[in-house]
Amino acid sequence: MKKYNEKTEILEKIADSITSWIGSIQSLIVHTLLFLTSFLLPMVNLVSFDKMLLILTTVLSLEAIYLAIFIQMSVNKSHEKIEDIQEDIEEISEDIEDIQEDIEEISEDIEEISEDIEEINEDIEDIQEDIEEINEEEEEEHHIERAKNVILKSNVSSNKNEIKALKDIITQLQNEIDQLKKDEN
Repeated sequence: MKKYNEKTEILEKIADSITSWIGSIQSLIVHTLLFLTSFLLPMVNLVSFDKMLLILTTVLSLEAIYLAIFIQMSVNKSHEKIEDIQEDIEEISEDIEDIQEDIEEISEDIEEISEDIEEINEDIEDIQEDIEEINEEEEEEHHIERAKNVILKSNVSSNKNEIKALKDIITQLQNEIDQLKKDEN
């Protein structure tokens, strides 16, 4: 089977070379010279006109048969390449659709995260208001109570920093999604 494939490849290369040469200026010149020579031979009485026409017609018929075969081989090869390209295009289209679906899912996730962050911010504001109220009501309380409030504020402040970091990450993700959408278009 391997030898058959190697022989087929060699024959295809030869057919491609011949087809390529037939469509060149050199081929036009060689054929023109052959035709001129063929018609000059009877004029100089080297061959009779009837024999020359018989031989020329036979040679041209054989050449036409082989050229038709070579051209059809080239057409078949081109058709196979076009089919391969169409398959590649279909696969790329499917990949693009998958990417679009992923982008939509990521966008939805980002929207949900944004909503969660807004809710967390509202909760933090409520907690801060509660802490401020507690501080106002219990200003005269013991030093230990104040320390507890400071710890609570520290935790809220720490949470705010974490929330701010989350917001920055979400903003960055949103920018990347927007860039992907631009690249896709």
